[in-house]
Amino acid sequence: MTEHPTVAIVGSGPIGSAYARTILETLPTAHVVMFEAGPQLTQRPGASVRNIADPDEKARAREMSQGPQAGSFRESLGIPESAVVEGMFTARQGTHLLDFGGEGSAHAPTFPAVAAATNVGGQGAHWTCAIPRPAFSEKIPFIDDDEWEDLISTAEALLHHQAAAFADSPIGGAIRSLLSDEFGAELPEGHGVGTLPVAGDPQPDGSMLWAGADMVLGPLIEEGTDESTRFELRDLTLVRRIEHEDGRVRGVTVEDLRTKETSFVAADLVVVAADAFRSPQLLWSSGIRPEALGRYLTEHHVVISTVSLDGDRMGALITDEQLSAELAHRAVHAADPVAAVNRIPFSEPGHPFSLQVMYAENPPFPLDPESTEAGNRWGYVNMGYGVRKHPRAEDGVRFSEDELDYRGFPNMTIEYALTEREETEIAEATRRLERAGAALGTFIATPRLLPNGSSLHYMGTMRMGDTDDGTSVADPYSRVWGTENLVVGGNALIPTANTMNPTLTSVALAVRGARKAAEALGAES
Repeated sequence: MTEHPTVAIVGSGPIGSAYARTILETLPTAHVVMFEAGPQLTQRPGASVRNIADPDEKARAREMSQGPQAGSFRESLGIPESAVVEGMFTARQGTHLLDFGGEGSAHAPTFPAVAAATNVGGQGAHWTCAIPRPAFSEKIPFIDDDEWEDLISTAEALLHHQAAAFADSPIGGAIRSLLSDEFGAELPEGHGVGTLPVAGDPQPDGSMLWAGADMVLGPLIEEGTDESTRFELRDLTLVRRIEHEDGRVRGVTVEDLRTKETSFVAADLVVVAADAFRSPQLLWSSGIRPEALGRYLTEHHVVISTVSLDGDRMGALITDEQLSAELAHRAVHAADPVAAVNRIPFSEPGHPFSLQVMYAENPPFPLDPESTEAGNRWGYVNMGYGVRKHPRAEDGVRFSEDELDYRGFPNMTIEYALTEREETEIAEATRRLERAGAALGTFIATPRLLPNGSSLHYMGTMRMGDTDDGTSVADPYSRVWGTENLVVGGNALIPTANTMNPTLTSVALAVRGARKAAEALGAES
């Protein structure tokens, strides 16, 4: 019996933060210690780097989160000076490739774009803040609708959900109108063309303060609150092992990456919420190895393109004065590239895809000045269709008994392949993207499939299930089968095939897991 239970959380992203806040608000006697292997990038822990106005400061924050590729910050991240890192490149600003080509690199020839972020706030410091609700077969089948509605609504509140961000943009409205003309008749009611829900707070000046893990933590990082007195965040602290005995977790062994000293932290509950590769790696390294650990890897594949908007079609829907006013407004917030984001959501059976259409004043790459589409005053859209990966045990990550990675953990090899089922849906998504582009204007980048791993949304490697039959790692409340007081969190838990941003789903599952964990801790205290 523990009067004041201690909860150790591995990972400081939105999922770990949801666990910390839910447990501390539910159980007033609990204490939470959160461990993060990376540095704190912003003065406010876990804030979105997208909110940094100064471009040099923003670039420095992103570099700090790039793990083994963090340049002058490598030593602070605990990376040995002798580690060979030639040939590395960053997959996306703020992230680092797992298969970087140097010593201690993961092996991912079939999943080459797989990447991670190592910093306080995790990917929540760099994400696009898109939080669409899952629908139809994307939803977790063993959670009933009434409870799911409560969980998803709670998750939306934690993430500062905005259902109609940029809905007042005339350009965004014109884009929606053109897409509705093309696709509206074939889409089911309630699942047609609309704005993309995002996470953040609209500001009085018309800009958006984008959500990071800081907004999820809320009162835990506000001075003077009760929750803040019971919360501790340790950055640059690497959890080396989950200590357990006779099926029960005792705590974690951690390494201070500043001093290189290791210590044991006792805990009544351990929550592992790193990412879909390093979380199962920690479990495996600790000798906790359910049969499905690391298997059933999925992501959503992305077919992308860029289109120059057609002036005649746009001009028939909005006036030149409206365009000028919007461009003038945009000039005030030039540091924030997002102006309007529309979507066509997933629906079954006719539209098992998700389309995102992001308006931008400039294309994401230099155009030939001689091109007829260069300098288009009406702007451009970057579009992507998300295509699901159907779960298979053959897809996943395996850990080595003999080879260590650059952090000294069992190295990983990712095994992944598209099947005919995915190839068919990718082909259909490509055809639909061609239709969308033709409806909006002229392609300046033809539709193409991004390399495996490009989505950064990796799921399934610690999937939950309703029975312990060897096809799942955790039970419906995110508790690892066969190990008491050990909970896992993150996109890795999602057992379904998904087409777009899974963060909202993962936060909803974290709320469910945290409520059950707090209930158990309260019963023991």
